[in-house]
Amino acid sequence: MNYLYATLLGLLQGLTEFLPVSSSGHLAIAQHYLTSFEQPGLLFDVLLHLATMGAVVIYFRRDIWLLLCSPWRRDEEARTYRQLLLLIIIASVPTGIIGLSFKDFFEGLFENIPVVACMLLVTGTLLWLAERLSHADRSLSELTWKDALLVGSVQGLAIIPGISRSGSTIAALLLRKVDGQSAARFSFLMALPAIFGATLLSLGDLDAVDSGQLPAYALGMFAAFTSGMAAIHFLLALLRQKRLIFFALYCWGVGALFLGASYFN
Repeated sequence: MNYLYATLLGLLQGLTEFLPVSSSGHLAIAQHYLTSFEQPGLLFDVLLHLATMGAVVIYFRRDIWLLLCSPWRRDEEARTYRQLLLLIIIASVPTGIIGLSFKDFFEGLFENIPVVACMLLVTGTLLWLAERLSHADRSLSELTWKDALLVGSVQGLAIIPGISRSGSTIAALLLRKVDGQSAARFSFLMALPAIFGATLLSLGDLDAVDSGQLPAYALGMFAAFTSGMAAIHFLLALLRQKRLIFFALYCWGVGALFLGASYFN
């Protein structure tokens, strides 16, 4: 992999990981059309996800610190964060079960561009439904274990390339009448265990990487981190204005474009 490919894919990952347009779908399409692109397993993709996880850690560092400290504190704020920590653990269970059970099957779909394109159409529809049907009035502190199980299951299914993890989980919470800011915060925080677990599963592919390619991998991770920080800020601002329809139109357009291109090829 050369430096240009690594940088472009890193920027693409960082922007699309948090914007609700499916980073995995965009990476699958980009890697399909980039000549001579190769990676062992999905190691490069997972490392890019790890870099964007770093962006979440930096952006939501106060929330993460309060989550980690909450078991040893007894004030009202700590009680709220203990409940949030428990919900993140509950949400991680269905995500882990789905991810481990169907890992090989989902990885095989990365080469299937028509499937990726169709899943982008599904993502667009979810975002459209969330904007049209949601009447958000619940805050982060009002989330329940039912919300956690639902959104954890949705996150597990979002391993399918073309289904946006952030888009589908935020849409699910919006349809459960959770306000946009709270939905995004919970979506990003509960992604941390899932991304960390996927990274551990892919570390075995690290031995297959030529040491000369490690600087390119590092450059891609840096690009993903910096663009991810910008994307988080942009998405939170848009959610305050309830503008998910633009992302729905984008997903429909890209999905239709590449579905048509794959048909004519």
